[in-house]
Amino acid sequence: MKKKPQRGSAPQPDHIMLSLNGDARTCRAITWRTSEEITEGYVEYWQTGTQEKQRCAGAVDRFESDIDVSQIHWGLLKDLKPGTQYEYTCGDSANRAGPFCFSTAPEKIEKFKFLCFTDQQKGDPFDLPDYSEFQAYVSGLLEEHPDTAFILTAGDNTDCGQHEQQWNGLFATGWKGIAERVPVMMTLGNHDNRGFADYRHGVGRYYSEPGEFFCKQFQGAYPDNGPEGWKTENYYFNYGNAQFNVLGLTGDEERNTWMLETAGKLPKDIWKISVFHFPVLSGGANIEVNDYPPLREGLACFDLSFAGHEHSFARSFPCRNAELFDKPSQGTVHYTLGNGNRNPPGTRATTKVWHTNYFPMEEKLSGVCIAEVEGQKMTLTYQLEDGRIIDRCVIDKASDSIMPYAQPPIYGPNRTRMLFKGMDLGVCQSSTPCEQREGIWFCPLAILTVYVGGGAVKSPGQCRLEAYGYWAEFTEGSDIAQTSRGALKLPAPVYRGHKEQLYIPVEGSAALDFLWEYAPRNNFINFEHPSEDNQVTIQP
Repeated sequence: MKKKPQRGSAPQPDHIMLSLNGDARTCRAITWRTSEEITEGYVEYWQTGTQEKQRCAGAVDRFESDIDVSQIHWGLLKDLKPGTQYEYTCGDSANRAGPFCFSTAPEKIEKFKFLCFTDQQKGDPFDLPDYSEFQAYVSGLLEEHPDTAFILTAGDNTDCGQHEQQWNGLFATGWKGIAERVPVMMTLGNHDNRGFADYRHGVGRYYSEPGEFFCKQFQGAYPDNGPEGWKTENYYFNYGNAQFNVLGLTGDEERNTWMLETAGKLPKDIWKISVFHFPVLSGGANIEVNDYPPLREGLACFDLSFAGHEHSFARSFPCRNAELFDKPSQGTVHYTLGNGNRNPPGTRATTKVWHTNYFPMEEKLSGVCIAEVEGQKMTLTYQLEDGRIIDRCVIDKASDSIMPYAQPPIYGPNRTRMLFKGMDLGVCQSSTPCEQREGIWFCPLAILTVYVGGGAVKSPGQCRLEAYGYWAEFTEGSDIAQTSRGALKLPAPVYRGHKEQLYIPVEGSAALDFLWEYAPRNNFINFEHPSEDNQVTIQP
């Protein structure tokens, strides 16, 4: 028999995790791992302080990873008493783990609290990753907040989730002592479905679609109610007067339909919360924002959308399509959760027009969102591990308000702003606003090109722009642009506008692969670009 790796599976149960699967008042799921030869198991449970024990037979599925072969077991406890503390053990007749304890939700959930983390991945050492700092941090928070109903993550729970070393590290040194007693509801992140042909040297990167190792391990932990073909990494669960739709990474059209059919049909008094690893309203200076059009309609169903990925904190104004509002009924609040395990951002983020609060988190500190729901009020507090409060807001559905009050910008007539990935071009365009003529938007495209780090060569009546590997030449009075990909017909001729700049139909920006969208309420045009490269012109 092949030698077991360190932290490999054994007859004794490990990777024990409690989760919500069914009515939070009467159901709990318990998942554990054993070695390959243990093909049966059960959960034995009883009310604390009593002797009468009940047994729940476990389901089991073989899990063959890159380094091990094991069995994943899960038991779904039903018909529990609301508001009651239970104890349990799990395993087979010869090998058992526990006892551990948990409490069910009360019959009438007046208020509840949960903790939100993201990006707690840790890659070092590559074969035996150490999540002990995260474990100590979360344990301390649970001591401060013993009424925590569950833990919610926004993805990148591991550094490379297609290698079992990572899950072994997370459960052996991260979730141990926590996941056995507090339900853990995880979201799949890009690192969770990432792998390498040569893991040690980081060669041959690939992504599993769907997240194979994630789905294999947690198929019994999470509700089987996601879109067909993309279950486990997509699921929803309910707690009190809230529904949480947890989104994976693939199957955009199926996920969009699923969101509309689940959250989209809920009454207004139910909190609708989504969790998606990638922030739809990004803070990254070069990260593409307009990357999720197939999900836009579905994501608009939610009151609040948690995200991760960027390792920096941000909270948005309520947003719908491209427009920004102040009342929660008018759009979705997007909430980016920073990082939960001292992982400073690799992509330097910056404040954007849609942010009502933003913090870069470039110190080596972890952060957590403490979320408290009481009826139609939700209080969100983002706190660093050293105790500093970065943000606290109260979303109140009853009064249709968010405290502290904040108003998104509404730019005046004839002052249409030009933004790039949500960033105001500032002094670059202070006297050169965009203009609309006969229903066609025009902009000083040279100013945008230089702002993003591209080049602009101006000559009498002409400007030649270069960015992202393409060039385009525009001529005053002409509706034809010469580009690196041939002639481009414009919807109207170029004209000389403010500050003697050439004003080009915004459609002409497509020559450099720009995308654009106008926000009528706020009066700005936001330009996007699918490339995440930093444009820096070459110095000869």
